[in-house]
Amino acid sequence: MIVDLPDTTTSKISKTLVKIREEGGAVALGRVLTLVISTTLGEEEEAIEAANDASREHPMRVIVISTSQGADDASDSRIDAQIRVGGDAGASEVIVVRAYGDAASDQEGLVTGLLLPDAPVVAWWPGMAPANASKSPLGVIAQRRITDAASSSNPAQALVHVAQTYAPGDTDFAWTRLTLWRAQLAAVLDQPPYEPVTGVTVHGAADSPSTVLLAAWLQLQLEVDVNLEVTNKSHGSSGIQGVVLERASGKIELERTLVNVATLIQPNQPTHDISLPRRSLRDCLSEELRRLDPDDLFGDVIQSGLGQLGKVTPHLHTGTITAVKIDEETGVATA
Repeated sequence: MIVDLPDTTTSKISKTLVKIREEGGAVALGRVLTLVISTTLGEEEEAIEAANDASREHPMRVIVISTSQGADDASDSRIDAQIRVGGDAGASEVIVVRAYGDAASDQEGLVTGLLLPDAPVVAWWPGMAPANASKSPLGVIAQRRITDAASSSNPAQALVHVAQTYAPGDTDFAWTRLTLWRAQLAAVLDQPPYEPVTGVTVHGAADSPSTVLLAAWLQLQLEVDVNLEVTNKSHGSSGIQGVVLERASGKIELERTLVNVATLIQPNQPTHDISLPRRSLRDCLSEELRRLDPDDLFGDVIQSGLGQLGKVTPHLHTGTITAVKIDEETGVATA
């Protein structure tokens, strides 16, 4: 069921929710958290679809705050809302708040009256993230804050910015997309001959922040220098393309040969094809909603591991790979 509320207020939205609950049953019972999604007008549906899918694992109230991207929005100040329940909302209830003009300037005020009482709050920015997630209007009311460096025009610089502004409770989907890679690599190293890793090479697409984070994680955990190689999309698949671990007995190679399949090559063992699918938005969101406490490992990787890569991030320029230093204060990439 979808209920449209044009030119409304948060008070009217709350009263409509109560009315729906009285007429159709206790809609809010069993909700374990409130997910607040901040997005741009007209770009809400993909995030809502992912939240609806994730709600089957995490019953929740979803509040979508949709505003204009530009700061010079000359629209009349008003709020249009839409409430979705039942089959149109998965196992959640979805409140879409489209704010125009001056009404869009107070996101915290738009959300506060709609939060579930005594329930954790998770804030998610599917697209452009605020300058400082933890200090943003939505971030200050949230226990967890989710961004996505891959949606930035400069993913590598976005990672540096996440590191500079990190606060416990922050996370990024660039990290979440590494879960299957980290699990597979850990499983390989948990088998004989238990030799120390002496060298690591990670390679992937130039616009893949997950490739950079994987290199940072391996360097932090294995305490060896990691060679990070990036290539243009035209020279390989997007995202992470492969990892090579060097030990005394030989090389361990985990290469993604197909979209959802990786090939594992180990010394003195048969070659294996392993399922290593690209993670969907729904998978990433579901994983992050499983924990409402800070992800300490992500904090270590983004703050320490990234720095141990030498403050240098690979960058693709005119078909060749050059090292581009990142200014620690400004986050600006320079050759």
